[in-house]
Amino acid sequence: MFPAAFDYQSPATLDEALGLLAERGDDAKVMAGGQSLIPLLKLRFAQPQLIVDIGRIPGMTEIKRDDGHVKIGALARHVDIERSKELAKLLPVMVEAVRWISDPLVRNRGTLVGSVCHADPSGDWGSIMLALDAELVARSAKGERVIPIDGFFEGPFTTTLRSDEIATEIRIPLPTGRAGGSYHKLERRVGDFATVAVSLQIELDGNKVKKAGIGLTSVGATNIKAKKAEQALVGHELKDDVIAESAKLAAEAAEPKDDIRGTAAYKKDVVRVFVQRGLKAALGRAQEVKA
Repeated sequence: MFPAAFDYQSPATLDEALGLLAERGDDAKVMAGGQSLIPLLKLRFAQPQLIVDIGRIPGMTEIKRDDGHVKIGALARHVDIERSKELAKLLPVMVEAVRWISDPLVRNRGTLVGSVCHADPSGDWGSIMLALDAELVARSAKGERVIPIDGFFEGPFTTTLRSDEIATEIRIPLPTGRAGGSYHKLERRVGDFATVAVSLQIELDGNKVKKAGIGLTSVGATNIKAKKAEQALVGHELKDDVIAESAKLAAEAAEPKDDIRGTAAYKKDVVRVFVQRGLKAALGRAQEVKA
């Protein structure tokens, strides 16, 4: 199918883009890499009157360490994350996970921030950002606000981002101690959306877990932060019984449905198994980090 007719603007500055949204926000869609929006346009699931293409705005491609965070600009592509030596040292789970995203064509054009704002419950980045306790920075003509990723997803393809706002960057807090993460994904074929995926990040204080993050993909109306499963880890060594309890709680947090990819019961069990595997992998990686 062909998209419905729309106007197109490619502003040269962020202020110009924000001005367009202030004027036409309810009728407009923001496009960065276009790898999520263009398919929706072609299928006419989205029919905006105006596309605001921010792809040429300078200064939004950076991946940098700043004030205890990693900041990733709205135009940083998946492939930029894949190639980032800084992220490979600071948050290696992101470099591991990005290779699971679709195919090289999509990774060469699509952006992390755009994917998060697309809010597909089958998308990889949403659960990874939940596990890492990220924040999203949004700008409008009225000013800036910082939105915790936990609570950002309201439903399938729906977020708390307002129609007059542009997400300009993701901020991810850096671990203060030894840390490790992992991403496990079950897909029917290479490059497919997840049947189930689990993102994990732990931080150690000695031999005990100081902080834990667990994000679930494709098992609910949004990406899910498995809070009870996280809490079950904090203050404990990752012994088999602790891991098993956390995995059970994560499976209980999942809300999958029966479909052609599998039954709800099967998907819950995959969550349980992936959390067990992921915690053991994350622990091994954290223990390899020099104190």
